[in-house]
Amino acid sequence: MVYVIGVDLGATNLRVAIADENGLLVKVSKPTIREGKGIDVSRQIITMVNEILEKTGISIDEIEGIGVGSIGPLDLKRGIIINTPNLPFKEIPIVKPLRREFNKPVVLLNDCTTAVVGERYFGYGRGLDNIVYITISTGIGGGAYVDGHLLLGKDGNAVEIGHMVVDFEGRLMCGCGKAGHWEAYCSGRGIPNLVRMYLREKKVEKTEILRLVEGDLDKITAKTLFDAARLGDDIALEIVELIGRLNAIGIANVINVYDPELVTIGGSVALKNKELILEPIKRNVGEYAINRIPRIDLTPLQGDIVLYGAVALALGLEKIE
Repeated sequence: MVYVIGVDLGATNLRVAIADENGLLVKVSKPTIREGKGIDVSRQIITMVNEILEKTGISIDEIEGIGVGSIGPLDLKRGIIINTPNLPFKEIPIVKPLRREFNKPVVLLNDCTTAVVGERYFGYGRGLDNIVYITISTGIGGGAYVDGHLLLGKDGNAVEIGHMVVDFEGRLMCGCGKAGHWEAYCSGRGIPNLVRMYLREKKVEKTEILRLVEGDLDKITAKTLFDAARLGDDIALEIVELIGRLNAIGIANVINVYDPELVTIGGSVALKNKELILEPIKRNVGEYAINRIPRIDLTPLQGDIVLYGAVALALGLEKIE
């Protein structure tokens, strides 16, 4: 039996799994540390790997490799995370500390790139050469295969699709500091800003959105919007439709650039609000895409897609030079 370790390093949670060729066996999750130094994140990974080995009774000698899907930006040549806006560390070394501790091959990729690897080997993408995976979560990101080639980029940060411009007027500012980006309008972090802008521009005084937050605009979250939409609130439904159109523009851009035969979508915003996210995308994407529309669906791997990709990397299913 071949065992490997998969790691999903997010800004909020760090998840570690043991798996074999058939998929995940055991997984654990803890909040990602935010204090100390960057090396402390590496140490947290090491501690969690040791804990899961002890929990399963599997020896490190039985582990063939370790795959890591991580927030970025990355410097793949050095095997580190650099200047990530999501954690308070200038550099987080990943590859060298894990290799040194466990004496196993370690493969590091961007989390969304890792996710599309998971889709290709364990999800709807099996047997396909042209795939895009999109996460609509706290932020928006993507990973892509074109003609069977996994797109990496010079530093490992290719397919940063959340920073495509969907509003040339730039009415909302993205967390990256640039204006008009898709992520600024349709991500979990961006939706509250879009809702507040909409309510102010339309001078809305009565809506379930305001009732749910007792009139305090600062308390609006993405969940507030979707809860109000499920209650049938007209204003909330109008904003959901606007988000759907903007998502469709972003996905049409992806279809026009990469010409995929499959687009899968994940991330907490999409997975928790399937009917409110997916339907408007499918209905509107044809207005903006010139290429033939591929299958568009939620990933069957759900919230474990990065772990599945990390496992595929550790198993050597996708060779990274």
